[in-house]
Amino acid sequence: MPRYAVNRKAKRLVPLLEAWFADHARKLPWRRTRDPYAIWVSEIMLQQTQVATVVPYWERWMAALPTIEKLARGKPARVLKLWEGLGYYSRARNLQAAARQIVREHDGFFPEDHAAILALPGIGRYTAGAIGSIAFGQPQPIVDGNIVRVLTRLFGIEENSAAREVRERLWSLAETMVRAADDCSALNQSLMELGATVCHPRQPNCCACPVARSCVARRENSVDRIPAKSKPAPTQLKNIDVFILTDGARYLVQKRPAGGVNAGYWEFPNTDSGDSFPVPAGQQPVALARHSIMNWRLELRAFFITSATANGEWRSLEEIRALPFTAAHRKLLPALSAASRKAA
Repeated sequence: MPRYAVNRKAKRLVPLLEAWFADHARKLPWRRTRDPYAIWVSEIMLQQTQVATVVPYWERWMAALPTIEKLARGKPARVLKLWEGLGYYSRARNLQAAARQIVREHDGFFPEDHAAILALPGIGRYTAGAIGSIAFGQPQPIVDGNIVRVLTRLFGIEENSAAREVRERLWSLAETMVRAADDCSALNQSLMELGATVCHPRQPNCCACPVARSCVARRENSVDRIPAKSKPAPTQLKNIDVFILTDGARYLVQKRPAGGVNAGYWEFPNTDSGDSFPVPAGQQPVALARHSIMNWRLELRAFFITSATANGEWRSLEEIRALPFTAAHRKLLPALSAASRKAA
């Protein structure tokens, strides 16, 4: 299809998407505000995380840290604790670093300038466009996984969307559409919403789609091939022994070093962090846990260790629960609690 025809089609779809969004938008808490801080936090939390998971986290975060100033001045441990369980913990650290930059460079007010938004830690092209369009009404395009799926199917783009030239083509389409919109916030959110609730990766609900008649993939029966799927990274298994050192009712825990994975979070000594203690032959683990992150599958085995020393701090189980604790090691706590009660 010639470029002018593609652009004409893109513009024609805009009012249909805006009208559909007005009637079908999910009632999400961050959609009840135009506060750029609240919208920014929601967009960062929603990266690689399901909406249903994010809602309670966002509500707790906004109750605890309702302003940029509060976030900037918050204790890092408290920020990490509020984020605990969401994964990809660098997002939380970047949020606080960006808040401090906003206080330092913008008097605590979230900047409206697109370049200034992009200059904040943890904010890329998509997030800057989302904040600009939703909070400030700027016609900034956005392209995420949901929008890739919608646009490639609508326009019959069969090439791999991970390819640079294809990705730029999608950004160009998104820009054409948002600049043709009466309400750029509604248009951008309609594309996200359509991908999340109707244009599913498998078995899309085409009957509920407001632009199904214009969808090339549907017309050519190629929905299952579009978007083109990249070869998934192979799953890697990692076995980790975790060592539970006790001092009466206290347990030795260590803080992850700055600059590494899960920096600032706490956990028990373990082989993945370079700790090693002899486990008596035949001793069964007191707790088991499995945890997945990206293409890694972690299997943890926790053993009680006596007569040993290591670097760290001694904390009770109650104190451990109050710490920002790595998600994998937190899964060991229920079994550890039960074992402690049994031993008592």
